[in-house]
Amino acid sequence: EAQLVESGGGLVQPGGSLRLSCAASGFTFSNAVMRWVRQAPGKGLEWVATIYPGDSSADYTDSVKGRFTISRDNAKNMLYLQLNSLKTEDTAMYYCADDGPPYSSRGQGTQVTVSS
Repeated sequence: EAQLVESGGGLVQPGGSLRLSCAASGFTFSNAVMRWVRQAPGKGLEWVATIYPGDSSADYTDSVKGRFTISRDNAKNMLYLQLNSLKTEDTAMYYCADDGPPYSSRGQGTQVTVSS
């Protein structure tokens, strides 16, 4: 059974950084298109970034381009999201997923709160 477990969230001041991790198991991670999505309070799920197998090319939603970096370690079955220059509007629960909308595969999430 596929399982995704997110970690690494926390409380950070505006302009700060965090690194989120996602441990994957139960499927062939190295062949999977992986995504990070987020859900801000009172809002729906928002796609954040995608990383592709093979060349690890990536796509980002416009609001995080140049600030967030998605990466993967296929040897460890791990997915990462480096969050830099955080803004208050980045506050959300962050999830990793190996499917597209509605991202049913996502784990329990990790909370990122950006506040001074």
